[in-house]
Amino acid sequence: MALKSTIYKAEIQVADLDRGHFGDYSLTLARHPSETDERMMVRLLAFALNAGPDLSFGKGLSTDDEPALWEIDPSGVIRLWIEVGIPDENRIRKGCNKSDRVLVLAYGARAVDVWWEQNAQSLRRYGNLEVWRLTAEDAAILGGLAEKSMKMAFTHQEGMVYIDSFVIKPERLFP
Repeated sequence: MALKSTIYKAEIQVADLDRGHFGDYSLTLARHPSETDERMMVRLLAFALNAGPDLSFGKGLSTDDEPALWEIDPSGVIRLWIEVGIPDENRIRKGCNKSDRVLVLAYGARAVDVWWEQNAQSLRRYGNLEVWRLTAEDAAILGGLAEKSMKMAFTHQEGMVYIDSFVIKPERLFP
């Protein structure tokens, strides 16, 4: 018998001063049995950084046809495709071909450096791709915040993300 996802609830307030977006969101996150707290919380951070009325979580790790998050406008056009972790080039290519914009929020300590060294040359050809990285410390902080029921405030200003009493600074790798 297959293990079921664990359900997490998050009430988040987003104040994205860089984009001029403010909102309150009630989210349900399904954490796949093989997903870590870090990955789930990086997905939540990716939501907060790109929040909008059409942004939603994909079906999860067991679905190859969907990203971690995506923004699909009312006409069915995929505006934003978001991957977290260190996805393979095929997933990124698929996203770049299917959507207006692709964002990768990479984490995984030294593994990100190795992944970027191996893939940077081929990924640079995609004009609609952004790649960001979180430090191992930032990913660990996020993972430590995971609870079944969460209330969090995210403030994004000048590249810094303030989450309650923590500060995270994603680093842009590309472009």
